Amino acid sequence: MAKRKKRQWFKRGVWWKKIRQNREHKDRLFRYLFQDKRNLLELYNALHDSNYTNPEELEVVTMEDVIFMKMKNDLSFIIDSRLNLYEHQSTWNPNMPLRGLFYFSRQYEGLLGAEDADVYGTKRVPLPTPEYIMFYNGSGMEEDRRALYLSDSFSMGRGSGALECTCQVINVGRGHNRELMDKCRRLWEYSEFVSEIEANIKKGLGRDEAIQSAIDRCIERGILTDILKTEKSEVLHMIFLTEYDEKKHLRHTFEEGREEGIAEGIEKGIAEGKREGREEMLLELIQKKVARGKSPEEIAQELEEDIGTIRRLLDREKSKESITNGKINT
Repeated sequence: MAKRKKRQWFKRGVWWKKIRQNREHKDRLFRYLFQDKRNLLELYNALHDSNYTNPEELEVVTMEDVIFMKMKNDLSFIIDSRLNLYEHQSTWNPNMPLRGLFYFSRQYEGLLGAEDADVYGTKRVPLPTPEYIMFYNGSGMEEDRRALYLSDSFSMGRGSGALECTCQVINVGRGHNRELMDKCRRLWEYSEFVSEIEANIKKGLGRDEAIQSAIDRCIERGILTDILKTEKSEVLHMIFLTEYDEKKHLRHTFEEGREEGIAEGIEKGIAEGKREGREEMLLELIQKKVARGKSPEEIAQELEEDIGTIRRLLDREKSKESITNGKINT
């Protein structure tokens, strides 16, 4: 394929405002494997029957360490005038097209800002063509591929309205999409490794034993040997944190942080990007501190939270017996 001139659609750091950073986040195994440009280019070629050979033609534009609408971007890159968004999911999520809409809107805003494009001018502004793919290795999907449409969420159904965002779901479970797996060995290796773990769990092995057994088995079969032999602890850490028991880990992180200090525990929980239940956790802590005679200012200081948030939560709950008995003046 003839080499094409690379258009500088994106300048890192120019446009997005980092809403919140999570420095302790460990990438999921899928992203860990395909953050290498060579592996990512191989995957792109396999999907498009293309034959790019220079990884530097692939321009990575992944939103690093940014939490936007509770979505952390997995892999995003530009090549051949395509803006590609690759996400991995192990649990079914029918709202992926909506997430894609949020992502592409934000990404295009950044790309146009970097180009200093005039969207109010008389000339059409060129855009890289968006492509959105979800690699799925969970249960409940028997077919190799499926398309999800944003318009399915509209009250008038698919095809209605002025907007559409399509997410192509590719089943990467064992036995699916064999032609694609043959073209991209890294994807096949990932599928086999995860399938080994799932098979071990079904046999009744504990999670840590199942993962360790899968690592040993895959090394014997020559699967992911470059990763599993040299970075075994990192692989274990990623899987424990994300692939199989993320919610349990987040609860554990919060409780562990509480032992170290309640404020630090909350900060860790928020840093993991999980905002659900945040107010409920705060209320539980507030109620305990109220019972000890703490003032709102003392509570806010200990939790390292904004005093306005604390007052609002106390106001909302002061009618409850657990709060009113504390006789706190807010």
